[in-house]
Amino acid sequence: MKRSEINQIIRETKAFFAERRFPLPPFAHWTPAQWQSVGPEADEIRQCMLGWDLTDFGSGQFDRCGLTLFTLRNGNPFRQGNAKTYAEKIMVVREGQETPMHFHWSKAEDIINRGGGNLMIELFNATDDERLDTESPVTFSTDGVDRTVEPGAVVRLTPGESITLTQRLYHRFWGEEGQGQVLVGEVSSVNDDAADNRFLEPLGRFPAIEEDEPPLHLLCSEYPQAPEPQR
Repeated sequence: MKRSEINQIIRETKAFFAERRFPLPPFAHWTPAQWQSVGPEADEIRQCMLGWDLTDFGSGQFDRCGLTLFTLRNGNPFRQGNAKTYAEKIMVVREGQETPMHFHWSKAEDIINRGGGNLMIELFNATDDERLDTESPVTFSTDGVDRTVEPGAVVRLTPGESITLTQRLYHRFWGEEGQGQVLVGEVSSVNDDAADNRFLEPLGRFPAIEEDEPPLHLLCSEYPQAPEPQR
């Protein structure tokens, strides 16, 4: 992805968050220059990969296959003094924009439609060899109500509705055409995008970036280390 494209997507996302009255924390607005002077007091942001996260999953076609996320809070089992066993994200899913089929080995999550259009989610159980189980019914919960559907069923989440996705439950999702982009919340156990995503087909989680202009904001995978303290 070009940096100019990423910058524009972030601008549009910030405008959508403001329209939906979802304020972001202060570090969402830090510039790259500010990050150069931020010390170890912000190591939780660095080590837990909080902040802007944007991907086209290696597709080269963000509007068709991509996702914009902002991680608000997260734990990290390797961070000294870490006490958080939970994570929270806010995301924007565009009309027809797909997040490909995947599951998580460790993370359980609630996906919540916070407003805008409708979120469509296709569900399959995983087989023992981690392929799609096209035979067994899928059981899950939506807002505290247990449901069972046929494999490959598509669940529609309208604004205010949510679904609980347990470990090894394959899912892909997109914004329903003609209904507008969707503000999507995620509340989960600790999130580890480096090691806890099992995509059905191999793909890239973080984008390769072509630097055609300076970054508006750094992505969560780009933070510099804290500067050494002056002696």
